[in-house]
Amino acid sequence: MSASFKLERDPFGHLVLIEAEGVRHVGVVPVRAFPLSAPGEGLSLVGSEGRELLWIDRVADLPEPARALLAEDLAARDFAPRLLKLHKVSSFGVPSTWTVSTDRGDTRFVLKAEEDIRRLEGGALLIASAHGVQFRIPDAKTLDRASRKLLERFL
Repeated sequence: MSASFKLERDPFGHLVLIEAEGVRHVGVVPVRAFPLSAPGEGLSLVGSEGRELLWIDRVADLPEPARALLAEDLAARDFAPRLLKLHKVSSFGVPSTWTVSTDRGDTRFVLKAEEDIRRLEGGALLIASAHGVQFRIPDAKTLDRASRKLLERFL
């Protein structure tokens, strides 16, 4: 990681990387290398041409202003509501409509295929809706009994 660089926003809200030599790159996009397993480690700043401009080993090592700017951009990109409770599913075949509670409120979504439920390390699950929204369950064992019973039908 380059020791001296600066991040700022331009008047249009785009993220700007300023290299130590003063070269400005407007519209950089932060991309996590491991968004689920190590979200604070391995971050690439990608330029508007799609090429990596800067690699950051650990976000926590950055000065606070840079961390805050990156957190804003990443929060918008990494929208993945945490699924808290399954209320009902329309059928135990797919496609099916799921009625759930998340940390962002209650919602309904369509599960197109059983392959849209991915198992992750430590009992975590990632469920992709038909519209591409990723719902995450950090640990399926922490769900209430009724939710686990509904979920087990699809695993």
